[in-house]
Amino acid sequence: MADDVIKTARRLFAIIEYFDVVQRPLSLKDVSSYFDYPVSSASALLKSMVTLGYLDYDRYTRTYMPTMRIVQLGGWVQGALFGEGSIMALIRYLNRETEETVIIGTQSDLYMQYVHVAPSSHAIQFSMRPGTIRPLARSGLGQLILAARPEEAVDRLVRRINIEEDAPEKRIVFADLMQRLRDIRAAGHVISLNTVTEGAGVIGMLLPERRHGRLLAVGVGGPSERLLEKQDHILNAMRDGIARFLPGEDMAH
Repeated sequence: MADDVIKTARRLFAIIEYFDVVQRPLSLKDVSSYFDYPVSSASALLKSMVTLGYLDYDRYTRTYMPTMRIVQLGGWVQGALFGEGSIMALIRYLNRETEETVIIGTQSDLYMQYVHVAPSSHAIQFSMRPGTIRPLARSGLGQLILAARPEEAVDRLVRRINIEEDAPEKRIVFADLMQRLRDIRAAGHVISLNTVTEGAGVIGMLLPERRHGRLLAVGVGGPSERLLEKQDHILNAMRDGIARFLPGEDMAH
């Protein structure tokens, strides 16, 4: 029973995310074909979402469309995470100054999750969707967040990560990670190239404030070669932007 509930929940959210990708009404056939669901199963899911008020059904076009209820559900999140626009102003500034993709990441249990993405104007860019997760101890912004944690907390997280990792060669060596975190602390930023995605990377800094207890990191992502060429400019833009838009913030609050 529990597995069935989990599967159903996963499918419901997958459908909502699919609407976000295509940004248009979808038919039963569209959903069934895209996810390779049996028509009967897809129909039951869509009808349930209509009953719950998350989708509208148009009988003339035979298509489904998200309702404003979905928008309203998450309407408070941006304000809760980003405050009165200061972080969004920083994102726009870095997007303009670096001409690269700007991302905001935070810890989600054993993962680093991108909670906001402002894409680059370049044809070749660091492409990522909000909500994407990366391994906490292996991604650049994840390591940046870990570098702000006490060693005991990092140790506990690494133990949990390694328990869930089936492949022995992918388990985290605590001593190696701690050395990496010490280097990040000393530098005050992270430069991570070709670690999660070959040919791409991120340069990141912690934001000097917490939101509802969460540490936030800002990153500038792009092709590794371009980031290396603009490394100094990106780091200067980050320092200037944080000082300008988040002045006097205290990491302790």
